[in-house]
Amino acid sequence: MIEALTYDDVLLLPHYSDIRSRSEVDISTDLGNGLRLELPIISSPMDTVSEDLMARAISEEGGCAIIHRYNTPEEQAQLVGHARVNGAENIGFAVGVGGDLLDRTEKCLDAGASFVCVDVANGYMSKLVTFVKRIRTQWPKMIIACGNVVSREMVEELIINGGADIVKVGIGSGSVCTTRIQTGVGMPQLSAVAECADAAHGINGTIISDGGVTCPGDVAKAFGGGADFVMLGSMLAGHVESAGEVIEEDGKKYKVFYGMSSSTAMNKYHGGVAKYRSSEGKKVVIPLKNSLDNTIRDNIPTEIELIIIENIQFDKAILHLSNIFLDLFLNFLGIIINKPST
Repeated sequence: MIEALTYDDVLLLPHYSDIRSRSEVDISTDLGNGLRLELPIISSPMDTVSEDLMARAISEEGGCAIIHRYNTPEEQAQLVGHARVNGAENIGFAVGVGGDLLDRTEKCLDAGASFVCVDVANGYMSKLVTFVKRIRTQWPKMIIACGNVVSREMVEELIINGGADIVKVGIGSGSVCTTRIQTGVGMPQLSAVAECADAAHGINGTIISDGGVTCPGDVAKAFGGGADFVMLGSMLAGHVESAGEVIEEDGKKYKVFYGMSSSTAMNKYHGGVAKYRSSEGKKVVIPLKNSLDNTIRDNIPTEIELIIIENIQFDKAILHLSNIFLDLFLNFLGIIINKPST
């Protein structure tokens, strides 16, 4: 049996550093094709999170959004165009593995998008590789992200044989995802990030850690484990700039947030939950929040965390674990210490 770690199992242990201020720390990361994120945070392609307002707001903070695909190709391209006109940079857009993939891609690129994300719940389907190849053939220089997966072999398959640049890592780790409960499938997120990052970095790829983040410290741990980018969903949901329905209860305002494999989403977009499957998500309501900028700043790792991340990327660092996980930690310590700089 494979033992594995999630964010709650570890702490980052600080150690001596010559870095005097957070202003000296550079966590900007290359997307590819000369594009760079000053803040390597990406908003999730969910219909309650990422539309044009989110794309503009997170771009102002140095990150980027991936515009969701739960609309027509024309509507998605319009969201991309609105975000671009209003100053957003490095806009991603999501596609599935359906028949409108190429149409969506062409329309969104024409509207000003920077990269595509082939977004499916089960990244182990052979047709994901097929569709990534199809996009790579049609647009040989475009940045392609895809996922989700949690293991080395599928990262290698998507990058080497599929032609992907970035692989999205995480199955069942999101706060409104119930895949692990319903199917028993998944892997604790920190170990998945460490394994997949090691695989991707060895073949000139990068990864997005998607899911499992519940606090700013988890963002730091994801970077420490090897993630190049961290995707946020629940932390960004509920803001003024977030997509999603506003409801009012007892004089208080809330925004609806749900998983894209929930019965709520499937009723909305597919006419209900198909007989051959079950719902793998849930619906929650989040108190309406103010502007996104304060949340983004709160979720940028603090000064000491930035110093730790810098040391993990360019020097050496260790994770402080409880004794029960020490043996396992020693097995993959080399992965974290030897993570290449970006």
